[in-house]
Amino acid sequence: MKWFIKCFKQYFDFKGRARRKEYWYFTLFCFIFSILVELVGSILGMMVGSYILHSILSLIFCIITFIPSISVSVRRLHDIGRSGWWGLLCLVPIIGWIWLIVWACFDSQENENQWGPNPKENVI
Repeated sequence: MKWFIKCFKQYFDFKGRARRKEYWYFTLFCFIFSILVELVGSILGMMVGSYILHSILSLIFCIITFIPSISVSVRRLHDIGRSGWWGLLCLVPIIGWIWLIVWACFDSQENENQWGPNPKENVI
């Protein structure tokens, strides 16, 4: 949970590097919270009789997590030695997403690179 909160503390921080752990924990908690938002929205929608509440809750969640997900993805790409602009690869249907997932699984680049020191070395 601390990695998820860390990404929100670095809301507009596109500089630096993000470890695999930070990226994947953020992704995991976003997935879990999105399921919870969908369940709560569906239940409230059934109780009220209108599914507009469900749509509003989903939209709010997407708006809140949009920028942090981009920033942690850019920092993750920096960690493996790639420019954050490679994140635009997600616009290529199917292949782009697969390629970015594979890159997200790569280990951190050893030592310091042009985006900063290795975040694994800073952990005590």
